[in-house]
Amino acid sequence: MSSTLYVLSAPSGCGKTTIARAILQNHPEFLFSVSATTRPKRSGEVDGKDYYFLTREDFEQRIVRGELVEWEEIYGNYYGTLKSEVERALTQGVSMLFDIDVKGALSLRRAFPNTTVLIFIAPPSIETLRERLVNRNTEDEETLKRRLERVAMELAMQNEFDYVVINDDLQRAIQEVETIISKTIKK
Repeated sequence: MSSTLYVLSAPSGCGKTTIARAILQNHPEFLFSVSATTRPKRSGEVDGKDYYFLTREDFEQRIVRGELVEWEEIYGNYYGTLKSEVERALTQGVSMLFDIDVKGALSLRRAFPNTTVLIFIAPPSIETLRERLVNRNTEDEETLKRRLERVAMELAMQNEFDYVVINDDLQRAIQEVETIISKTIKK
């Protein structure tokens, strides 16, 4: 049995987490890669399910020990993927779904070039993206500004992905990702 690492990546507010949840519901056989972060827990998030919430010191020690496949400091917090998460899927011969940032996706591809499928979730427009971020009420004005400043860099990298799905209609975007997964499973 072979493993495929499916990576969903997008600027904040493009719906990648919502799409990831739908894919996992449709594919209970997939493992979900839980990222590590130093950012504070949001309401309703569970340690070990949504993220591994680490202290800054613990995260930095893991970087030094080489325990992360990819990591980055974004908006003053660290985010990354523990090697143990990826090894868990590869050892079990199970496919894994990732919900990570654009640079992390490209790092994962470099580390596992033959098993990684990169899917970029794009917003229909910058205006729509800004609206989504404002409406979800999770960021203050400064954080919102920083997230929007990063969008241009993230959108510029979408050409390095295997697939680009525009999330202008959530159900259609989920179906497009399902189609991509079906195609790659059949290969």
